[in-house]
Amino acid sequence: MPFSKPKLLAREELKTYALRLLGARSLSVAELKQRLRRRANNEADVDEIVASLKDLGLLSDSRFADNFAAARRDSQGFGQQRVLSDLLKKRIAPTVAARAVTQAYAATDEVTLIEEFLARKFRGKKLGELLREPSRLASVYRRLRQAGFSSGPSIRVLKRYAAEADQLEGMEEQREES
Repeated sequence: MPFSKPKLLAREELKTYALRLLGARSLSVAELKQRLRRRANNEADVDEIVASLKDLGLLSDSRFADNFAAARRDSQGFGQQRVLSDLLKKRIAPTVAARAVTQAYAATDEVTLIEEFLARKFRGKKLGELLREPSRLASVYRRLRQAGFSSGPSIRVLKRYAAEADQLEGMEEQREES
């Protein structure tokens, strides 16, 4: 069966659709506009509906960014860089995204977050034994960096489990030179 085009919606139907989308989950302004444009019979209705939702306080990139950053920190344990990157991918303004991330992580110790991340990802495994293997150590380090953690605290935590973690500093310098 071929993929069918979604039904185009008139202004009131589009507004109802927007409210249903926002009721299901929080969206950034850009995400909502993108979804509405796919269904809009008249492109001009999208900007009017978004402006109306903003005026009613139902749509706010600032509030979205604050909630998103706190949720990524608390439920997924990601580091600041990852959360900032994810917010920028959702087309949140860089200043709004940076402010939200800074506020969300203000009272957070990155080393503790890294330890919790490792404990969660390697539950039931002995990290000391696991990280003796240089390739595994490098893999875990890359995973920490992809999760948004800074290199210094990541290496500091990994040094507790493997003396070879000192070599990771050289790996980071090589990455920056490339």
